[in-house]
Amino acid sequence: MSLLFPLQNLNTNLLPKDGEVIYFGIIFQQEEIESLFSKLQNEIEWKHDQALIYGKLITTKRKVAWYANKEFSYTYSKITKTALLFPEWLIELKEKVEKLTNETYNSCLLNYYSDGGEGMTYHSDAEKELKKNGSIASLSLGAERNFVFKHKTSGEKVSVFLESGSLLEMRGETQTHWLHALPTTKKVNSLRINLTFRQMGQ
Repeated sequence: MSLLFPLQNLNTNLLPKDGEVIYFGIIFQQEEIESLFSKLQNEIEWKHDQALIYGKLITTKRKVAWYANKEFSYTYSKITKTALLFPEWLIELKEKVEKLTNETYNSCLLNYYSDGGEGMTYHSDAEKELKKNGSIASLSLGAERNFVFKHKTSGEKVSVFLESGSLLEMRGETQTHWLHALPTTKKVNSLRINLTFRQMGQ
């Protein structure tokens, strides 16, 4: 089963069971989106992501950056990364997201997708360093893309179209029971930047 949710379902749970995904829609004015998008392109320390696959170190086209309120270490795809400290403007952005989700976050993983040819395969954000059943708030800017959830046992699928300047929150048992992906597409030829505010274990 695949569902595509229309805008009138904002602020309701997109998942039929075993977790909570809330789509807040666009949370910024257009001028704010343009200013923030430019800032993210020019002031973040972007690096090509790396993953260890079958014992071989792979460097991806996708760029990433990781910031936090202290120098956390975080391991995914068998590669350990150390966080940079939040700049003041990113803290202010985090606080706006926290007001909407009624949660607090201490780190942010950023992803830079040059075009629709770059994406993420199905995975769950369930690394041991993250708070179990915690909140992950995902802010999207730039190119609009489909984001897909797939239930780990039933195979049910739920899709949501992420607009520029929009916020989506995953919480509860979502990471335990669902995978999520950003499918590649030839229809998109422009940049998308995604920020995922996370709760690292203290």
